[in-house]
Amino acid sequence: MIGLIGKKVGMTQVFDDRGVVTPVTVIQIEPNLVVRERSPEADGYAAKVLAAGRVKEKGLAKPFRGQFGEFSPRARMVEFRDFHHQCEIGDELTVDLFAETAFVDVTGISKGKGYQGVVKRHNFSGGRATHGSKFKREAGSTGMAAWPSKVHKGSKMPGRMGHERRTVQNLRVLKVDGEKQILLVKGSVPGPQNSTLIVSGAKKKDG
Repeated sequence: MIGLIGKKVGMTQVFDDRGVVTPVTVIQIEPNLVVRERSPEADGYAAKVLAAGRVKEKGLAKPFRGQFGEFSPRARMVEFRDFHHQCEIGDELTVDLFAETAFVDVTGISKGKGYQGVVKRHNFSGGRATHGSKFKREAGSTGMAAWPSKVHKGSKMPGRMGHERRTVQNLRVLKVDGEKQILLVKGSVPGPQNSTLIVSGAKKKDG
């Protein structure tokens, strides 16, 4: 397991030697600071705690500030278990960590879409959109009359959509730019622009 904290810059497209276009997501990875190290003796498992991103120290909670010790605070802090790369507390890891990685898993918070109905949220077909129809985008019947006289838990209903933690697996790494500290991966990743992403080595694919 290797991983870094990054930021979604946006999407673009690249052309290969044959002129085939490929949609890619640009992920900027600022230097990740190693702030903590978990050990099996003290914590029961092995892990590295990385932090990245700029933040103003004024107003930070003391428990969060205390995690950094002598280092300046960062905006985001993520724990990576079974971190294979050899590093020590105080080291800074860059995008070069993925120089020999072919596939990655990207985790982020999906775009929030607010309160939505069943047509958009659950892909219901709805009723006829013709004149006089009284059933267009409604959910329809949701419960029973005599028994059990309630709506079952877990029924597909209107509600908040999006803004959930999502992981896209097995994204091919097309380019690692150590000078600009960016990573180009094939396809789309969760979240809006400038959102925080967790990029880690693919669990299901190697090479």
